[in-house]
Amino acid sequence: MYTVSVQAHYDSAHFLRNYKGKCERLHGHRYVVEVALQTDRLNEAGIAYDFVDLKRHLRELADELDHQNLNDLPPFRDVETSAENQARYFFDELKKRLPEEQAAGLLYARVWETPQQWAQYGPSPAAVPAHRSPAIS
Repeated sequence: MYTVSVQAHYDSAHFLRNYKGKCERLHGHRYVVEVALQTDRLNEAGIAYDFVDLKRHLRELADELDHQNLNDLPPFRDVETSAENQARYFFDELKKRLPEEQAAGLLYARVWETPQQWAQYGPSPAAVPAHRSPAIS
């Protein structure tokens, strides 16, 4: 089985409406989003999925959230802006943008709030290998 993964980042503000503590106040993060696709086949060029195409789709989605207050955006007006819900947003939106065969292999979307903590959404999280935190630039 082959796994292809790419990352993008975005800087956004948010607050948690149903949380008691410092995260109920407006604050920001430099988020890193990582997505992975899995397949058992390679194309004629010997690749599972073109990194350039996958990164373009992910970058387009991340750009929609960049330098925004997430609470003001339509996808999060009625949904908490937690890292968990952001991960689901990326997973669901990427699934819509990818060609059907690649969308079927979407393994997870993972959103890092800090280099030490992340949340992930996908159909089978147990299948995702653990690894080091991303370099946040």
